[in-house]
Amino acid sequence: MAASLSRRSRRRPMFRFPPERSRSHHPADQRRSEARHHHPDLTKLRGWKALQKEGELPEGRWDEERRWALRMGLTGADSIEDKSIPTFARGELPHYAGINTFLKAPYAEDVTEVQHYDATVLGIPFDGGTTYRPGTRFGPQGVRKISALYTPYNYELGVDLREQMTLCDAGDVFTIPANLEKSFDQISRAVSHVFSSGSLPIMIGGDHSIGFPCVRGIAECTSKKIGIVHFDRHADIQEKDLDERMHTTPWFHATNMPNVPAKNLVQVGIGGWQVPREAVKVARERQTNIITMSDMEEMGIDKTAEMALEMAWDGVDMVYMSFDIDSIDCGFVPGTGWPEPGGFLPREALALASKVAAEGICGMELVEVSPPYDTSDITALMGTRVIVDVLGAMVSNGTLGKHKAHIDKPVSIPHGEFEGHRWSNAR
Repeated sequence: MAASLSRRSRRRPMFRFPPERSRSHHPADQRRSEARHHHPDLTKLRGWKALQKEGELPEGRWDEERRWALRMGLTGADSIEDKSIPTFARGELPHYAGINTFLKAPYAEDVTEVQHYDATVLGIPFDGGTTYRPGTRFGPQGVRKISALYTPYNYELGVDLREQMTLCDAGDVFTIPANLEKSFDQISRAVSHVFSSGSLPIMIGGDHSIGFPCVRGIAECTSKKIGIVHFDRHADIQEKDLDERMHTTPWFHATNMPNVPAKNLVQVGIGGWQVPREAVKVARERQTNIITMSDMEEMGIDKTAEMALEMAWDGVDMVYMSFDIDSIDCGFVPGTGWPEPGGFLPREALALASKVAAEGICGMELVEVSPPYDTSDITALMGTRVIVDVLGAMVSNGTLGKHKAHIDKPVSIPHGEFEGHRWSNAR
C-alpha cells in the first residue's frame, strides 16, 4: 500500500503556484503588478506601520537597566554567554523571578523620590468597605505579581513605557483593617503627597470605597475643578450602606466636595440587577450622567467615549478615572467581589479606557480585583492591562503630565522620626 501511494504521488505531484506568481503581499516583493489585488495594501495595515514605528523608538533606558542589573546583581557565571545576565535577578528579567513591583518598575522606598517620576503606582490593600465578598485587600499583590508577565513595549501602539516615561512603585498605603475613616485619611494623605509632587498617582485597590479618599487626596491639592469618568456596573453613589461609607458610596461623598461637581460625574456601563434604587435616586437628584451597557452597544465605542469626555470635561480643569474591574463581563473577570454578567468585553473596556485617557487624566484607580476568587490570575491580568493601556494612551498622545499645571495648593508632609527598635546583627 505504501509503495502504491508513493508511485501515485510521483504520478500526481502536489499543486504548485506557477513560478511567475507569488502569494506574497510584502511591499518588498518586486512583482507588485502580479499581486493578488483583492487583498489590501500591506503598508496601509496597522501591523506594518507598527513594525516600522518600533525602529524609531529609543533603547537607551533598556541598555541602562541592564548595566544597572549587572552592577547591582553581580556578573553572571562564566558559562553564561549573554553577558548582560547577572547572578542575582534584577529589573525586568526573568519575569518569574525578583521582587514584584508593578511592571518591575523601580521601588521608591523613600517616597519623597516620587517627584522624579512621571507616574507613581500606589497599592491600597483595603477591603473594609466590602459588603459581600472580601479579598480585595490582596488586589495590589495580585496585580503586581501578574504584571511581571508584561514588557513595557506595546507593538500596536508603538510605545515603550520604559523609554518614553518614568514610572515607580511607592508600595502600599498603610491602611487600618478595622477602621474605614482612619484608612480613608491614610489614603488621602498618600494620594495628596504623590499628586503634590507632580507625579501622576495610579492607585491599585482595594474595594471601591477608596474612590472617595483618592479623589479627596487630589482635590485637596488644587482649587481647580475635577470631573470623573467611572467605569462600572454599579452606580456607587448612595450616601450610606449598612450605616457606613462602603464601596457602594464613594461618589456621593466625592461629589460633596466643592471642586468635584456632580454634573461632571460620568458613569459608563451601569446596569443589571445590582444597582440599588437608593443610588438611582441620588443620581437623579444630583443630575449625574449614566451611560448604560445598552447605550454603549447602540452608540458604539467611539461615540460613547466622545460623550463621556464631553460631559466629564464640561467646565472643569481635570478629569479623574475610576475603573472597577467588575464593569467587565464576569466570564472574563471572576476574581471580584460583585461579579455581574452582561458587562464590557475586554476589547471594549480597553478601547474606552484608552480613549478617555488620551485626553489626559489627573489620577486613576483600578479597584475590586479580588485574588481569592480569581482563576489563573486572569482578573489581575486584566487590571494590569487597563493600567498599562491608560499609560500608553497618554504617552502616545502627549498628555502625560497635563495635570501638573493645576497643582496650586500642594500638600507638604514632613518626614517622621521613630526612635524605637532597630535591626541589629547581634542576635
